[in-house]
Amino acid sequence: MSGQVIMLSGGVGGAKLVLGMSHVVEGNNLLVVCNTADDFDHLGLRICPDIDSVLYALAGLSDQVRGWGRRNETWTFMSALKSLEGPDWFNLGDGDLATHVVRTELLRQGKTLGEVTATLARRMGIQATIVPMCDQPVSTSVLTQDGRLNFQHYFVREQCNPIVTGFEFENIQAARPQSDLVTTARDPLDAIVIAPSNPYVSVDPILQIPGLREALQNARAPIVAVSPIIGGQAIKGPAAKMMMELGKDVSALGIARHYSGLIDGLLIDEADETLATEIEDLGITVRIAKTLMTDVESKAGLAEETLSFARGLAA
Repeated sequence: MSGQVIMLSGGVGGAKLVLGMSHVVEGNNLLVVCNTADDFDHLGLRICPDIDSVLYALAGLSDQVRGWGRRNETWTFMSALKSLEGPDWFNLGDGDLATHVVRTELLRQGKTLGEVTATLARRMGIQATIVPMCDQPVSTSVLTQDGRLNFQHYFVREQCNPIVTGFEFENIQAARPQSDLVTTARDPLDAIVIAPSNPYVSVDPILQIPGLREALQNARAPIVAVSPIIGGQAIKGPAAKMMMELGKDVSALGIARHYSGLIDGLLIDEADETLATEIEDLGITVRIAKTLMTDVESKAGLAEETLSFARGLAA
């Protein structure tokens, strides 16, 4: 049994650890804060990839082979769209499409993104509390040598090929932390966990919402992160490529430097054990563990290791 836990999540790596955490934290004691700077409008629909990754993971609907979207998906809509020469660069499966249609309709009725997300979670039978980082729209722009690109254009349409020079989060100053997050951060917590998500485009947008970083630092709980880099490589996604192009150290040490001043502890993989001393020289406590998540057991095991680490720091 566990007390309350806040998780910051984005992308597939985040959703994996969220699923593991749901096996060791009871019900709504788990509050998952999802990055929404990847959200965008496409074909008249509001698409929220990071929220949906968590929804599908916790509802047992995620596709374990592709690593994104729903399992047992069909593609009749995309086939018809392509035959009509419509924009088919962003794949929308038939089941996934239903989620976006319902979300867009509820937003059109005047519901906030937080209210819509709670409704979808309830309808999918999810007990954990899932919230967007904010209700206001925020958009990640990837700055590249080829010019500015919307995140999904960079990530999906351009397949992460352009060389990255920086990031901007449009409308971030007008954003406000989601109210459930602020309320929970004032309560006694076991841990605040930064999932093994891309630090630049999944976690930074959350942390840059005015007042949010301070709310987390003022919470009565240790802040621990799980490194998304193992042995100098990202398990999935462009994090390692981005770090290299930005001139950063592509390693768990590079992740520690990025979060220095915020986190109390960092979980690193056994493959990176030799970096522990340099990370601890930054004032960050290190826990060495098996961080590669390949099945439900390894996801739950890493979640339990993360909570054990946080409780040790609190003690």
